[in-house]
Amino acid sequence: MSITAERKLELIKQFGAKEGDTGSPEVQVAILTERIKNLTDHLNQHKKDFHTRRGLISMVGQRRSLLDYLKRKEVSRYDNIIKELGLRR
Repeated sequence: MSITAERKLELIKQFGAKEGDTGSPEVQVAILTERIKNLTDHLNQHKKDFHTRRGLISMVGQRRSLLDYLKRKEVSRYDNIIKELGLRR
């Protein structure tokens, strides 16, 4: 259900502004999106796992907050991250 360290490093390299940039909103959104995808796959198999569902909902809310922050601060960065990750908004 969790992402591997290698995959996390790939996301940091792809979305980070520099090497080891883990704090930028783009990197945080990318990592959260990967975790959300993994949990969604898990919940498709385990439909009654309500504890995991609650964690998933909180992650979606956290990602939404980060995206709202990006949209307020710099719309171009928001548009780029939405396109690259294939999110609907």
